[in-house]
Amino acid sequence: MRLVLTQYSGTVVLVAVLVILFGLYLSWTATRLDRLHVRLDAARVALDAQLLRRSTAVLELARSGLLDPATALILASGARAAEIAAADEREAAESALTRDVRAAFEDPAQGEHVRAHPDGPDLLDELGKAMRRVQLARRFHNESVRAVRLLRSHRMVRAFRLAGRAPDKPSFEIDDEPPAVFDR
Repeated sequence: MRLVLTQYSGTVVLVAVLVILFGLYLSWTATRLDRLHVRLDAARVALDAQLLRRSTAVLELARSGLLDPATALILASGARAAEIAAADEREAAESALTRDVRAAFEDPAQGEHVRAHPDGPDLLDELGKAMRRVQLARRFHNESVRAVRLLRSHRMVRAFRLAGRAPDKPSFEIDDEPPAVFDR
């Protein structure tokens, strides 16, 4: 009788240890998923800040008087449209702004004309930095989206609903290639 109780209690202890380890694994996975969601939210805020910074830099350049009036008007309206775009139209507006900036500086002489003015190099450098930071922020955001999607796709996460009710965030796909005038 004593031998049977010992075997039974050993099995109970083993099952209890396995249940505790499984619970710890689920807790660790849920914490990791939560951290990834926080990182994704922070990446989105950083991306929004960089997009706003780029729009501001474009507006400063457009209002500087260093560009011809038509180009300045196109850039200013594109920057304003990107700033006020609704969430579902944001990618298209930001891509259009990038294309407007590329078109404005398609001719390398335009960049040289702006750089010839005393304030020109600072304005172009600020816009160039802002455009590069948008690229980096977008890549970081999209990498965060990919990491969250990858973890959410695991069977255990889906089976135990570890993602809760958090919505699946889309990646942010825009044309963000700066014009050649900003290349180092």
